[in-house]
Amino acid sequence: MENEINQAHIEQKTDYGASNIQALEGLEAVRKRPGMYVGSTDTKGLHHLVWEVIDNSIDEHLAGHCDKIDTIIHLDNSVSVKDNGRGIPTGMHQKLGKSALEVVMTVLHAGGKFDKDTYKVSGGLHGVGVSCVNALSDLLVAKVEREGKIFTQSYSKGKPITEVQIIGDSDRNGTTITFKPDATIFETTDIKSEVLTGRMRELSFLNKGLTLTLLDERTEKTETFHSEGGLVEFVKYADNNKVLLTERPIYVLGTKDNIEVEVALQYNNSYQENIYSYVNNIHTREGGSHVKGFRLALSRVLKQYGDDGGFFKKIKDEVSGEDFREGLTAVISVKVPEPQFKGQTKGELGNSEVTSVVSQCVADTLRAYLEENPREARKIMEKVTLAAAARHAARRAREMVQRKNVLTGSGLPGKLSDCASKDPHDSELFLVEGDSAGGTAKQGRDRHTQAILPLRGKILNVEKAMEHRIYENEEIKNMFTAIGVSIEENDQGERVLNITKLRYHKVVIMTDADVDGSHITTLILTFFFRYMRPLIEQGYIYIATPPLYLVKKGKNERYCWNDEDRKATILEFGGSSESDNSVKTQRYKGLGEMNAEQLWETTMDPTRRILRRVTIEDVIETDRVFTMLMGDEVPPRRAFIESNAKYARVDA
Repeated sequence: MENEINQAHIEQKTDYGASNIQALEGLEAVRKRPGMYVGSTDTKGLHHLVWEVIDNSIDEHLAGHCDKIDTIIHLDNSVSVKDNGRGIPTGMHQKLGKSALEVVMTVLHAGGKFDKDTYKVSGGLHGVGVSCVNALSDLLVAKVEREGKIFTQSYSKGKPITEVQIIGDSDRNGTTITFKPDATIFETTDIKSEVLTGRMRELSFLNKGLTLTLLDERTEKTETFHSEGGLVEFVKYADNNKVLLTERPIYVLGTKDNIEVEVALQYNNSYQENIYSYVNNIHTREGGSHVKGFRLALSRVLKQYGDDGGFFKKIKDEVSGEDFREGLTAVISVKVPEPQFKGQTKGELGNSEVTSVVSQCVADTLRAYLEENPREARKIMEKVTLAAAARHAARRAREMVQRKNVLTGSGLPGKLSDCASKDPHDSELFLVEGDSAGGTAKQGRDRHTQAILPLRGKILNVEKAMEHRIYENEEIKNMFTAIGVSIEENDQGERVLNITKLRYHKVVIMTDADVDGSHITTLILTFFFRYMRPLIEQGYIYIATPPLYLVKKGKNERYCWNDEDRKATILEFGGSSESDNSVKTQRYKGLGEMNAEQLWETTMDPTRRILRRVTIEDVIETDRVFTMLMGDEVPPRRAFIESNAKYARVDA
């Protein structure tokens, strides 16, 4: 079976030249409407440029011609991506009368991937291509090594500024693209290496045998990503901080109707389901037909095994598909020759034929695994049984909370000081640590748009708690009802977050700037990530940033948010050193140390405050961090503390 997949990767015509390049349309609109092509002009759109270039090299790997991709972030925030593929063709394009290299770099949707004989599958088929990167770059230089020569051409804002030139000889093949994003297009041109590393790690797992390196010349840090185990190593990495129920991941590999299926899955003792799905290396965040096929097979095979073995006899209610996925980590990767995606973001695969192919491959492997591994099978069945019981207990707890809300009228918590506005777009909810700080915030707020909900102490650690327990926690119940969202079951019996009655488009976590405050913030973020993730994904969750210091000298005073600001302010106010008594420094250790006016002008006033929006760049790494920080396993947490202790600071 594996030989079939490897053969499928390299099945193609042996010649790859200018005739394989097909031009579909021009570049005219890219610079006028960049958001239409790369999603946005913020940091997300900026990094999209890097992925478009790397995608081309990945396609060469999928075609069997590339096993190394090197990425360099230069000192000036320009980026180079170098591969050892075949090299972009440089011969004359018959239809357009210019070099195929220039066609690829200057014509939107031009490239070998539109020729079925050149690339069997392509990760960038619905992408905007390197020509779009060219259009949005102040300078781009393409260097191609093939046919014993080194070819190069330079461009600015999508237009050639040199001819295709031969600058030397070479005994290797490959393409190097160096580009500098246009600062007049993007809000920032600061390429963040941490954004790139997560995706590169992901790509190495999805393409076993491929080596990706990242060198950041600004920090002189180099990282290398390579995987021989592929998806099996991917699942082990994702579950690294969790208690495992099975000794090793279950691995599925198969091919049918030119659709290649690869799946790895493993059970752990958590209460979450983590399924990561990909089509031609593209992360399909909304799933699609391949995920549907996986879920169908999982539920059908496990249900049959559980019924035959009498595992579900003591369960009063029906076992649902969701029960089979609690504590499951799975990675689903399919290669589809002509994928059809729903929407422009490639978030969901629409090819209906993929469902049955994935379902059959997974069912065959899973059925054999259960028969051959009865001990592990029993552990999975016991996990499913507990999940079913807990789900029904959680449903009863939710219904009890909802009935109570109906009986008490509006259902809003008594501690909530709501705002006058009923428009969610204008309304903000501050989750404030403690009744004292909550009282101060109520006095200092803008009553028209700002609501205050005080939280008493540390909320329940949801990472270690079964779902029904969260509805017994008063602080969590208050957050659910105040925010206006609820967890409900859809037609398939799956729990989903209903945000149709969301009451605020800014939910701000406001805690003390100390260790306890950071712990409370982490507990709340864990809760949002596990049970209200759509609020994070849609940009509704923020963290307030109260100042750490107030520096005074005479009538001059200034709030400072870090030590650098404090030191600079002391010198600006005429202080000769930090110990100069002529300049007074007040250290705020809690929100309660501020009066209402101070809290308003430093932390709540929209014209002066600093809010940090919570985003998820890498959902797999985020899951790993929350598990490590808040889960049952102590050794990973201890290792994290020891490795980061050097960054800790004790304030006098």
